[in-house]
Order: sequence, then structure tokens, then C-alpha cells
Amino acid sequence: MTETYDASHITVLEGLTPVRERPAMYIGSTDTRGLHHLVYEVVDNSIDEALAGYCTFIAVIINKDGSLSVTDNGRGIPVDAMEKNHKSALEVVLTVLHAGGKFDKESYQVSGGLHGVGVSVVNALSNWLSARVYRDGNIYEMRFSQGKPTSPLISRKETLAEMITRFEQWFGAPVLFSRTKSTGSGPADSEEEDRTSFLVQFGAEITGTTIHFVPDATIFETTTFDYDILAHRLRELAFLNAGLTIKISDERSGDKAVYCYAGGLVEFVKYLNDGAECLHPIPIDITKKDVENKLELEVAMQYTTAYDEKIFAYVNSVNTREGGTHLEGFRSAITRAINTVAKRNGLIKENSALTLRGEDVREGLTSVLSVKMANPQFEGQTKMRLGNSSVKGIVDSLVYAALTEYFDENPKVLQTIIEKALSAAKAREAARNARDLARRKSSLESSGLPGKLADCSERDPAKSEIYIVEGDSAGGSAKGGRDRKFQAILPLRGKILNVEKAGEHQILKNAEIQTLISAIGTGIGEKFDPERARYHHIVIMTDADVDGAHIRTLLLTFFYRYMLKLIEAGYVYIAQPPLFRVAKGKEEKYVFNEDEMQKVSAAMGEKGVTIQRYKGLGEMNAHQLWDTTMNPEHRIFKQVTIEDAMEANEIFKTLMGKDVEIRKNFIIRHAREVTNLDI
Repeated sequence: MTETYDASHITVLEGLTPVRERPAMYIGSTDTRGLHHLVYEVVDNSIDEALAGYCTFIAVIINKDGSLSVTDNGRGIPVDAMEKNHKSALEVVLTVLHAGGKFDKESYQVSGGLHGVGVSVVNALSNWLSARVYRDGNIYEMRFSQGKPTSPLISRKETLAEMITRFEQWFGAPVLFSRTKSTGSGPADSEEEDRTSFLVQFGAEITGTTIHFVPDATIFETTTFDYDILAHRLRELAFLNAGLTIKISDERSGDKAVYCYAGGLVEFVKYLNDGAECLHPIPIDITKKDVENKLELEVAMQYTTAYDEKIFAYVNSVNTREGGTHLEGFRSAITRAINTVAKRNGLIKENSALTLRGEDVREGLTSVLSVKMANPQFEGQTKMRLGNSSVKGIVDSLVYAALTEYFDENPKVLQTIIEKALSAAKAREAARNARDLARRKSSLESSGLPGKLADCSERDPAKSEIYIVEGDSAGGSAKGGRDRKFQAILPLRGKILNVEKAGEHQILKNAEIQTLISAIGTGIGEKFDPERARYHHIVIMTDADVDGAHIRTLLLTFFYRYMLKLIEAGYVYIAQPPLFRVAKGKEEKYVFNEDEMQKVSAAMGEKGVTIQRYKGLGEMNAHQLWDTTMNPEHRIFKQVTIEDAMEANEIFKTLMGKDVEIRKNFIIRHAREVTNLDI
């Protein structure tokens, strides 16, 4: 370390260098989430063109060579020279942070790509990127590598044949246009006149932009795009932008899909509730505008017999997974509207002490909230939460007015919702009584959990781990192998209740769930507080068989439905115990699947090799379990994350919900993907 610290030690990172130095600051991470975030940044620009009324079509293609292209039929990125630096606008947009058309308040009234860093970040983190723009009957193209230009802007006139081919590829229909002389009647007698005729009829639709890129393998942990992840997000965008056509195709596998939903959010909610028992057949549909504040609001909502709420909130088609002021206003409006109209119609007595709470009126609600507005203030480049304080009141006012009007016109729907909410309120009271009883009967602070929790001595949650294991046998091995200073063991007996099919008051009667809640320390329901978590590593450690997978799924369902913030905070993990021990003489290796076992066996020579298959954690002795699964220096954990809450919700509903037919079809569809089935 030098003794002096002066100006010579200050480094200024120019251009896109900061992005390559600290990519996670711009895209969240460099794992598969960050990789797919690159695609979302490019697609968001196309969506902004759609929001502005200039784009009706977007195509995403995963190419065989691992590259990906996004094409739209918007206006095309400007290519003329910028007065300040004499570079083309295309080059500036792709090489300068915070450069774009989102700042002048004229090109885009609303946009998701607010910060103007998206496509330049994609360029910086790509091994190579090609931008092709279709404008004024010309093709403009420029190439880059790791954010730096590798070719000048090249332009040429697009031939009529190229235009027709592109148009047919984009829209999937043959081109039919009248060929007449531009100066009078009669058939056209030159390609130029044909071209002019074509542009007159289709010119506004055949402009556009194609961004084609390969992610930089030196930046990302993986550069393999996942079709399912991208298709899910693109379908979501099609729901949010009624009438917009979005295509995705994977040239590696042949998978492809076209999404276009004229019904918008109403179709979205019907899709989310597919297979659910709905309390009213037609979703409530709200569309409102606040002209003064330049805000458009769309809501679709439908109640089901479920116990949980599913609300998905968006701003300018950006999924605000952590909510924000728009969601706060929406929730408060629902509570106010239902209480007001219920009392006005005598469904709740005016002088009644009973007031339905927010959690009561939202039980069983599936809803999509979409706000389109100028100048959204997102928290961070990854745009997880909306921060505009004024939006809460605007959304509250618009939704309240629309809901009170709807309920006055649809009293039967109101009555059904009130009955559901009153039932929820009674269940809430029952759950509160059950929690109080549970706290009186057994609390860690007083009696502890004898025979269940083997706690650690560490009291700093950030340094503490709890292993949730199945059965006393596995619990014994885990207790014997653990480091008592920071590792706690909680053995559970049998399978916990499937919380997807039960209410909170029923859940709290389950002894194993009570034990789990007490050990973790956060409480659940209205008393849930993630700050009270006693461990920041909550590790599900089950056997590597079908029963173990089922128990793991039951536990994950509980955490997802009742302790979601612990997953979002990154506290929940899945341990990866080995499936085989391969040994020869004094040499031994632990492996996690059959293919790996065969390779290790062959490497040792087949003669004299012994193979032990672990069907359960209890078959491992204490030191084996420590060495393979619990020792921080050698263990492998999978961190449970919520990449997409909507997709996660669908999976849990399918696997753990009441509809047997949907689950059966899911199993049939994915049966061939199972590579290690222990029957």
C-alpha cells in the first residue's frame, strides 16, 4: 500500500468502460437473470415505440450460433448526424450512457426505457453487436464489439425484393399492392415505380430496427438464452399492450410462438385464473385517464375461492416486482370502495365495529394493474419499484371511483365479494387466536423446542444457519456433523400441510408448521416481520428421492405463500447432498447424479470400485454429511430466487393446487424431462 493518496490515484472510466467494470450495477447480476435482462432492455425500446403508437410488431429470434436478435417495425433509431459531436444518432445511442429519445418529452410521452442506458449497456456487455435500421427506404448498419464501433455507419438503398421479403417475414402474409405509374394510370414499368408504389402503401409499417448481439462470455456466467424464460416475458408484454403482435422463435430447437391479445388485461387475468374456481365469470375491467397528470390506468380483477392474493403491477409495461406507490394506491382504493359500498347497501351495518381490512377484501383476488405515465421515477436501473409519491393518490382516486360505480351497477358481484371478505375476516380472527395460543404454548424465549430445534450459539442472524431436515434419523446425522457455533438443526416429522389448499387458521393448527414458524422467528400473516428472522441461511435439506422432493416442494410452497420476503431477501436455500459415494482403496469421491458416477468410476478403473447409493440423509454418518453437504468450504447450495413471481405462482398453483387435471397434464407434458426418478 502506498503512503500517499493524491490525484494520480483517481481513475476516470470513460465511455462504456464503467458498465464492463461493474455490470451488476446496470443489469442486476451476471448470471442467467442478468443475461436475459439484456434482451428485456432491447425489447423495452421496442415496447416504447408501441406505447408511442409507432410499433405493431416485435420479433425475437434465438439463433443457432447462440446470438439473439430483436426486430420491431417502429420508426427506426435516427441515423442522422448529431450537431454536438458529429456522430450519427445511432452510434451515440449505442455507445453513450444516458443518450436516447426519452428525455425531450416529445418523442415519447411514456416509456419504460427511461434512463437511456439500456441498449448502450447491452452493447457494452456483448462480444459483438450489429444494429440495422430501416428508414426512408434505406438500410443503415453499424457493428460494434464490447461497446466500441468496429465499422462506420454504412447505408444503401433497400431493393423492392428485400422490402417485400422483410414485410412478409414480419407479418406472415403475402404482399399484395397495386403497381401503377406514379405519374398516372396504367401498370408500372420500372422497379423504381414499383418501389415507390410499395412505399406509398406500406412505408409507415416497414420502417424499423434490428439489434443483433452475442453476450460476452468473459462477463456472464452463462451465455445460453432460455426460450421459456423469454417466451414468458414476451407473452406478458403482449397481454399488457393490447393488439401488439410479439413473435419468438428458437432456431436451436424449433420452438416458436406468436402472442397477440386484443382483450389485454382481461385476457391476462383469465389466463392467470385458468383452472381456478372464480366467484364471478367476467373480470372487472377498469380503464381511466388523468389528463392533467398524463397518466393512464388499466386494471383487470377477478375473485376466486383461493386464500391468497395475486396482484401484478406494471408501469409502462415494466414489471415492478417490489410494488411502489401505484400498488399502494390500488390496494387502499379496493379497501375503501368495498367498505363504503357494503355499508351503503346494508351488507355491513353502519354502526358495526367490523371494518373489513385490506387483507380481507383482497383474499382470493387476482388482478393486474398497469399504469402508463410520463416521468416515472423507478428505484434503480432494474426498475423494481415505483417511487412517484403523487401516483398513490391519483391511482387511489381513479380506482375508488370506478369500483364504487361498478359495485353499484353489479350488486350480486359485490355481495359475493363481501361474503368472501367476511369469511376471510373470521378466518383472520381465528388465525390470530391460534397464533396467540401457539405463542403461549411454546416460544423460543421461554421453553425452547426440546427434542426439535438444536439451536446454535451464534446470535447474529447474518452468521446463523438453520437446516430443516426430514425425520429424526437425518436430524441425528445433521446434529452430529454440524458446527454448533453457527448451524442449527430442525428435524420435522413427516410431511407438512399443503398450504396451497388451506387457510391460515388451518395452517396454524399444524404442529410442524407451528414449530417451523417459531424457530424462524418472523411470525406469519399480519404479524410477519422479516427483520425478526433468526437465521439468514434457511436451508431445506431433504433426501434425494421422490419423498424428499415432495417435502421440499411443500416447504417451498409454505415459504412462497407466507414468507415470500425471506425468499426475496435471499435467505432460503436448498442443500445438495450427494447421491453416490464412489471409492477405491483410500480414494473416495461424492457425486450428485448417475452420469457423474459412471465417469468417476471409469476414471478409477472399474475393478475394485465400490459404489454406495444414498437413498436418505440418515444413511450418511455425521462426518460424511458435514464433509459433503454442510461444510461451507465444500458444500453446494441452491439459492431460491423469484425471477418471475407470476411464473412461480403458476407453478405452485399447478403442482400444489386443487385442480388434479391441470397437474396431471403438467406431469405428462414434462415426464420425459425427468432424468433421475427413484421409484
